[in-house]
Amino acid sequence: MLIIPAIDLKDGQCVRLRQGLMDDSTVFSDDPVAMATRWVDAGCRRLHLVDLNGAFAGEPVNGEVVTAIAAAYPQLPIQIGGGIRNLETIEHYIRAGVSYVIIGTKAVKEPDFVAAACAAFPGKVIVGLDAKDGLVATDGWAEVYEVRATDLARRFESDGVAAIVYTDIARDGMMQGVNVEATVAMAQASSIPVIASGGITNMDDIRGLLAVSGAGICGAITGRAIYEGTLDVAEAQRLCDGAA
Repeated sequence: MLIIPAIDLKDGQCVRLRQGLMDDSTVFSDDPVAMATRWVDAGCRRLHLVDLNGAFAGEPVNGEVVTAIAAAYPQLPIQIGGGIRNLETIEHYIRAGVSYVIIGTKAVKEPDFVAAACAAFPGKVIVGLDAKDGLVATDGWAEVYEVRATDLARRFESDGVAAIVYTDIARDGMMQGVNVEATVAMAQASSIPVIASGGITNMDDIRGLLAVSGAGICGAITGRAIYEGTLDVAEAQRLCDGAA
């Protein structure tokens, strides 16, 4: 299982939100490339980037920062989400050196787009499913649908999706622990590997996910915990490697 540090980008800075609220953000650095270096030095083997402005704007806003991080670490797999709504944006990111693009809102509103993206960029597409009480949320979590996230996951099973990033909105940025039960349910809903996100606070959360990783959980995204020091990236990855 991979420990994947998150770098959330807002106005060119590295921030963390609470429950996806743009007006409830904490700035951790005004140099996202230096922050990427911090996690690379800690031994991370993938980075999770989010263009928060892009998620609300519906198009990339912090693309230059993403490109700079990809240029600084060309061998490091990077996944990027936020504002990816067309094939042109995906192509731009792939050309910039990004390994995976995360399709969120567009996947919910136009599920057929996922199949088209997977066909155009095989092995490069991740679907981001954000849920509140099990129901899918989009547009920077501003809108909640009467669609269960697990049902939507099954919809993408034959499309060639590389992974699903599953986020429990209620837990995200709140340091309240990961929702293991909901993450397992998502992993069991389809054959697509699942990356857990939201609420990871300390090593107990990593142990909890490791215990059920056989269900199809391949990674864990962590943000506020590593910035506030309640989780050590290197220690967490060593634990996962030892379990493997």
